[in-house]
Amino acid sequence: VQQLFSNSYFRVYTNTDVIGVELGAALKNVIAVGAGALHGLGYGDNAKAALMTRGLAEISRLGIAFGADPLTFIGLSGVGDLIVTCTSIHSRNWRAGDQLGQGKSLDDILANMGMVVEGVETCKAAYKLAQEKGIEMPITNAVYNILYNGKNIKTEVLQLMERERKSEVSLKSHQEQMEVSQ
Repeated sequence: VQQLFSNSYFRVYTNTDVIGVELGAALKNVIAVGAGALHGLGYGDNAKAALMTRGLAEISRLGIAFGADPLTFIGLSGVGDLIVTCTSIHSRNWRAGDQLGQGKSLDDILANMGMVVEGVETCKAAYKLAQEKGIEMPITNAVYNILYNGKNIKTEVLQLMERERKSEVSLKSHQEQMEVSQ
């Protein structure tokens, strides 16, 4: 497949971490809804970059809990796909979030999109998996609350910003935490 699709303008890489590739490809859509919502609310590039970065941390935590290789998430199928989906006006998930941020209803957005917005259903599944595994995913929770619990988008963003302040977790400390929980 790599040989078949690679050419002078498209380079294909392989990855044996099927779990990580699949989770990264699906979960980035949830984060893209959030990134689009920030844009629709008028937030700037720094806020969107922070959301994408912390979203990647959420994706990684859930992926690791399911046996994914954490390095997969810093590759093309992780951060590469996340960046394009969270910043492109061509992304259905970003556009849906943007419209939510502008105050449109989810029902109207989905009715007028003309295509599937994967992040909407993926959010429901990610939320459920995170709850079952006890994985902290505050961005996913906020998107879920907006999509499924009718929560106010501005309130959810404010609650994300007012969460307890703490240090970023390093991979080493995360691995130690995972070893303790096993």
